[in-house]
Amino acid sequence: MPSILSPAMSLQGKTLPSDQIGASMKVLLANPRGFCAGVNMAIDCLEECIRIFGPEIYVYHEIVHNRYVVNRFSQEGVKFVDDLEEVPPGSILLYSAHGVSPAIRAQARARNLRAIDATCPLVTKVHLEAIKFANAGYNIVLIGHEGHDEVIGTMGEAPQSITLVETAEEVDALPFSQTDKLAYLTQTTLSVEEANLVILRLLERYPAIESPDKEDICYATTNRQHAVRELIGQADLLLVLGSQNSSNSRRLMEIGLAENRPAYLIDGQSELHEEWFQGVSTVLVTAGASAPEIVVQECLKYLEDRFGAAVEEITTRAEHVTFPLPKELRAMQQV
Repeated sequence: MPSILSPAMSLQGKTLPSDQIGASMKVLLANPRGFCAGVNMAIDCLEECIRIFGPEIYVYHEIVHNRYVVNRFSQEGVKFVDDLEEVPPGSILLYSAHGVSPAIRAQARARNLRAIDATCPLVTKVHLEAIKFANAGYNIVLIGHEGHDEVIGTMGEAPQSITLVETAEEVDALPFSQTDKLAYLTQTTLSVEEANLVILRLLERYPAIESPDKEDICYATTNRQHAVRELIGQADLLLVLGSQNSSNSRRLMEIGLAENRPAYLIDGQSELHEEWFQGVSTVLVTAGASAPEIVVQECLKYLEDRFGAAVEEITTRAEHVTFPLPKELRAMQQV
């Protein structure tokens, strides 16, 4: 944990400016935060591939939605692609944590690519549910964000059977009747509250609609949102470490904004602006499920050095989930 120092003390050889002496900033550090089990697995998968095969590896889309992580692997020589035509035949190819459609898998086989599936098991669960419902003749309402990698992959499992909605208002425009066989699924990284609004509207309009056996929004998304909701009332400002294209990170920022708190989604310390903290006594810091702890610690150090901030880590829920490496990679380790 970062050190907790009085504002008037010298910090690692740095003395606070005179206008900050006597300031009393407090940082509430949310826990759980940062990497979830699916992200840990995907990153471990890529690291193990580099160890076995070297860095000449291709990843379909970003391995996770985080600039720091992607830049780190890019600097090692890993290539992230959005089109499999960019991947030479016979190459090692990783599917990202967000999953891919059957069409992408077929294209990879046609190009004789050695594919390793780093899809989060909780995303795979949604894919399997989509297949199950589609095979049973259901029309599936998928609650999610258009264009998100996870949504594209899920819809690709049964494109003729899936209709995407994002808001409760969009439910009213659905063409189905109450006699149609309907089921709903959700993207794993949604706001729990916003997803529930859509689900409630679906149940109002289609009381017989089927649901997944277990909710699709992942445990990590739920836990990080719960922590922010529990702590935001004590804070004047919210900092979320995560990238702009990270759905679960954006949902955390939106919780702060909904509570009328200034809330910022940033990749790291270099994006902080000192004026954000004028008149702020308590800052809540968290990180999305794809943000590494190093960027959190760099921001805490900035707040300590500049404002003499005292850091208090608060745990709202415990997490003990882990996922094994993909079976095809485990098999390669044994060769």
